[in-house]
Amino acid sequence: MKKRVILAWLVVLSLLLVACGGGAAAPAEPTTAPAADTPAASTEVTSTTATTSTAPTTETTTTTATSSSGGGQAAVSTGDVKELKILWAQWDPADYLQEIGKKYEEETGIKVTVVQEPWPSFYNRAFTEFAAKGDSWDLVVGDSQWLGQGSSQGIYVDLTDFLKSNGIDKTVTPATLQYYGEYPLGSGKYWAYPTEGDADGWAYRKDWFENPEEQKAFKEKYGYDLAVPKTWKELLDIAKFFTRPDKNMYGAAIYTQKEGDAITMGYENVMFSYGARWQDPKTNEVKGIVNSKESIAALEFYKELYTCCNPPGLGNAFFQETNDAFVKGQAAMAMNYFAFFPALATDATNPHAAVTGYFANPAGPTGERKAALGGQGMSIISFISPERQQAAMDFIKWFAQEENQQEWADVGGYTCNINVLKSPEFLEIAPYNAAFAETMTMVMDFWNIPVYAQLLTPTQSELSGYIVGGEGKADEVLNRLADTHDKILRENGIIK
Repeated sequence: MKKRVILAWLVVLSLLLVACGGGAAAPAEPTTAPAADTPAASTEVTSTTATTSTAPTTETTTTTATSSSGGGQAAVSTGDVKELKILWAQWDPADYLQEIGKKYEEETGIKVTVVQEPWPSFYNRAFTEFAAKGDSWDLVVGDSQWLGQGSSQGIYVDLTDFLKSNGIDKTVTPATLQYYGEYPLGSGKYWAYPTEGDADGWAYRKDWFENPEEQKAFKEKYGYDLAVPKTWKELLDIAKFFTRPDKNMYGAAIYTQKEGDAITMGYENVMFSYGARWQDPKTNEVKGIVNSKESIAALEFYKELYTCCNPPGLGNAFFQETNDAFVKGQAAMAMNYFAFFPALATDATNPHAAVTGYFANPAGPTGERKAALGGQGMSIISFISPERQQAAMDFIKWFAQEENQQEWADVGGYTCNINVLKSPEFLEIAPYNAAFAETMTMVMDFWNIPVYAQLLTPTQSELSGYIVGGEGKADEVLNRLADTHDKILRENGIIK
């Protein structure tokens, strides 16, 4: 546990220097695909591969590996495969996967090498190699946003039969299988094994919440007990209650960064819980969806939360800034990815660690609870030989076993395995794991089609202009955004 906390904090510090936009302006039309579910992704990388403009979500180029354990296909020997290479971003979870790989080598004799690439150049390096149909790596732990491009361009192996015939699809939470592995949405076709789960949650000051005087004052003002909020309305009440500028106290530190995907992710936490969505799941229509009454209400709520209760200077905040506000004692609650809560769970980096608690997103007006997705899934690259594809599937099958997923969690990985998430061992590893386990049953994601970056850029701009800049009204902003998304989707054949 101590090792996990310290390493996670070190990666936070290092990523701050190289990732998350760092205050740089986002290009008007990005030539790369910024990750919409990765905390440390950058929009400043220029890809040498063009984002496809003709990839409707109903048509994909399928690459299926011949497997001795999937879909009744003929057996394929792993031949002389002595090493598997896995490409992933440079951060602690990749180190944890390397540790797991050592165990695999001990058991099978096949070496596992995790090749790490810094976040800002991760997409660029991967898709440059993919464009050349290179076989430098056997597997990649890629963002969920890559699924559309990876599947429709024939980069990823179709893992549907493999996952189903081995029962692997039943070992992970349905939400993670859908958003880390499935493309198109609702198709039942899977291109990745859910590997590193992550999503947004909350840290809070237990000592403030449990103070008898604060509890009495809150009950007198709002008529109910001060406790972990069950609804977004309660969260807003609590945020307002603890906002006392004269004492440098504020209710909630939330995502607002315009570069990358931060403000979109923050808004999604409320948006999804309010019952709003980005598209009709059957037709991909966006008009009347992006700008629905539920979406408008969620956007108005998020703006109010920012306006009333966000610490000063956090108008362009992401994981580092929300954690900093909490550590400084400015915030009663802080929104963040669970991947960055280890920094709050140790006295070395948070003087309030002993009195810091964690909770999953509260419910919207109808009781629905959702959280914006982070994390990645593991895919097999189609350009490698059938023998290497078989060896890669053998590794995933081994890695997916419950005992290995438990060990993955023990060393610091965020498992998506249903049983491990429920196990007392997992829940006790870290103080935020119970909230994480709850959250991984209710995650949702941004678009994962090949042109998702084109949709993300105006989304970030419009949300920032309204929430932080105070420009226009919520319905005007979302009407304009719906029109923009509709145009992009029609131009690229996503809406027929």
